Amino acid sequence: MRNPRTARASALLATLLLAYGAAGAADDDVSRLGKDLTPSGAEKAGNKDGSIPAWTGSEAPASGWAYGKFRGDYWKHKAEKPLFSIDAANVDKHKDKLTPGQVALVKGNKGYRMDVYPTHRSCGVPDFVAENTKKNVGVAKIGADGWTLADAIVPGYPFPFPKTGTEVIYDSKMRYRGVGVEWKNNFTAVSPRKGGNDWISAGSEQTNYYPWGAKGSRHFNTLPDVESFVYFAYNTPTALAGQGLTIKNFLNKPGTETFYYFPGQRRVRRMPAYAYDAPQIGFENQYTLDEPFVFNGPIDRFDWKLVGKKELYVPYNAFGLYKFDGDFHKIAQNDYVSNDARRYELHRVYVVEATVKNGTRHSSPKKVFYVDEDSYNLLAAEDYDGQGKMWKVKEGYTIPVYETGTCDATAFAQYNLLEGRYVIDEHAAGTGKDMRWVVEPDGQKFKESFYTSDNLRAISER
Repeated sequence: MRNPRTARASALLATLLLAYGAAGAADDDVSRLGKDLTPSGAEKAGNKDGSIPAWTGSEAPASGWAYGKFRGDYWKHKAEKPLFSIDAANVDKHKDKLTPGQVALVKGNKGYRMDVYPTHRSCGVPDFVAENTKKNVGVAKIGADGWTLADAIVPGYPFPFPKTGTEVIYDSKMRYRGVGVEWKNNFTAVSPRKGGNDWISAGSEQTNYYPWGAKGSRHFNTLPDVESFVYFAYNTPTALAGQGLTIKNFLNKPGTETFYYFPGQRRVRRMPAYAYDAPQIGFENQYTLDEPFVFNGPIDRFDWKLVGKKELYVPYNAFGLYKFDGDFHKIAQNDYVSNDARRYELHRVYVVEATVKNGTRHSSPKKVFYVDEDSYNLLAAEDYDGQGKMWKVKEGYTIPVYETGTCDATAFAQYNLLEGRYVIDEHAAGTGKDMRWVVEPDGQKFKESFYTSDNLRAISER
């Protein structure tokens, strides 16, 4: 005879599953995009107490902005003052809206402060990206292997109703940034060892090309299987000057295709192992290949779990990391990025946990990411070591991008808690040259033929 208690529990579970299924079906209603949901699938409404406002969509810069002028000077809300600050004296009071990594940074660095400002939800997308995102409902899909992107309509968010961590990460990877980003002068820098003053600072020219980002509407599976083509040419320090490399980051196969030019040998070498957690050359094992932009490269070594959604104080509208006409060492101080260069707002974020797959290795077997609900930018993260200790804390600094009508977080900082050093990269701070987001293919660097070993040799030996 069936146990009545078991029968009741089964009935309750069935009811819950039916309710969940109905909610899931409603959540996938494409007609909601642009109505009660934003074009990216975020909740358009604010939160209950109004501390997170309703989504407003993209805001244009003030009149007079043009490339080469500091973006922050033309932001509508530039004169705002902080609502309050978080420091070692009050961090425990606010920890329910902080990541564990943020708490560690506040408690572990004397004088570290987080200034919290009013929240602005002005990350939007162009109309063609919004339309492609709608088309992706029922079309975009993850491959049978569980990690590749089998297809999507691009440029657009593949999964505006994400159900898994993998789908959230692909929304982040495929967020619209035009066809590329250029740094005419970039400083990849590692702070001094504790008690020292000697920075590692490598100057370079860099281009990231996203071939799927061209305006229009096309299936990703008809395009080259490439997330991004990357080109570096180092000009400082002496140990790196003259070195250059090209990288193809793939979406549907493991690893990368990397060619590296060594001027001392006057030759290009293929680097098949230069991917994942391989240390980048020249940075004293502080910086691996999959750490730029908070996370970079293929996702196949991890299982990705969507933990849920939280309201957190996260870096937002942080123009200080893009102040190209500033003083680099006033912005990037010895122990941490200047308090005045960072800005925090309360936003809803997806929490995604990445755990290394059985039979696979990685120097950081567990990672936690905090992903912006509105733009899918990676705003914060923590890496844990093999003993389960928090090892690295990362922040991605989002700003509105006037060229694209979206928001992007290229600048980031990565703090090594165990060694007391940090990396800052993909920014414009103190470089003398602003970054450029490119919306129309412009020159040889926005062609696949530029990223070959033969071309790398030709342009490096000049």
